[in-house]
Amino acid sequence: MSTISQLIHFPCTSLSSNPPQHRFSPRPAVLAVASPGIASGVACGSRIQFCDPGRARPVFRVRAAEDGEWGPEKDEDEEEPANEAGGGAAVAVAEEELPKEVSEIAGLKKKLVGSFYGTDRGLRATSETRAEIVELITQLEAKNPTPAPTEALTMLNGKWILAYTSFAPLFPLLARGTLPLVKVEEISQTIDSENFTAQNCVLFSGPLATTSFSTNAKFEVRSPKRVQIKFEEGIIGTPQLTDSIVLPENVEFLGQKIDLAPFKGLINSVQDTASSVAKTISSQPPIKFSLSNSNAESWLLTTYLDEELRISRGDGGSVFVLIKEGSSLLSP
Repeated sequence: MSTISQLIHFPCTSLSSNPPQHRFSPRPAVLAVASPGIASGVACGSRIQFCDPGRARPVFRVRAAEDGEWGPEKDEDEEEPANEAGGGAAVAVAEEELPKEVSEIAGLKKKLVGSFYGTDRGLRATSETRAEIVELITQLEAKNPTPAPTEALTMLNGKWILAYTSFAPLFPLLARGTLPLVKVEEISQTIDSENFTAQNCVLFSGPLATTSFSTNAKFEVRSPKRVQIKFEEGIIGTPQLTDSIVLPENVEFLGQKIDLAPFKGLINSVQDTASSVAKTISSQPPIKFSLSNSNAESWLLTTYLDEELRISRGDGGSVFVLIKEGSSLLSP
């Protein structure tokens, strides 16, 4: 609109419709336009002046204005460098903003992962820590470099390690890791975008064996961010017995140190038997069972995704933060 306004007020010398005076003028050639039947107009600069069609054979004169009236004309070749300079400045600003955005995201990710320290994947997080984590997650979601994750399924491929969750039903499972003889080593999700499958796995470890519990699921894309998940089967992995039992020199019990050296002979005699048992059990197939009830379906919304970090929200309002296997973010 401002351009139109400027064009309307563009200076234009008014011309007289009186008959011409016969005198010499050093002006450029004159163009006469006559139209008895319709309104006539001539463009002057970028302005058009119309005459009253009721007048008989009006004569218009068009002349070029002097430099003092309209100002000197600018050569197109002279304007191009200015335009190029302006475009270059815009590109330079864009290039400066891009590294700044990347740097801000990297800083937020480090702060987020650092805030997980001591929370045991969210189980032990205090209300203050949870509030800090939620704020960092919100900031990252606002800078999501992949606004349509389901249209970039190859980025979802691979194994993702759970670093934090607010999913309450998972807390009893995490609490098992607080038992003296049982530890939750890892909770992960492996996605195969070509076959639209996902496997959730929990790895447990103890002093004598390690085992796993996993679920296999199919997923369907429902929106640029949302997938519908249907769990099909559960799998209890075959326990992998430890074929080498290492005991400390002593243990403290009820304030007293107990020397375990006398037990080492007994452990060594049992170790050979344990090794053969471990090989026998490990050769057995895992136990599989079907998951067909209505609770075996859920949906997941991916609100942040890049090459090493993923943030998802579940249908219960819970949040999951996962880190890609091999990422430096997993390093303490």
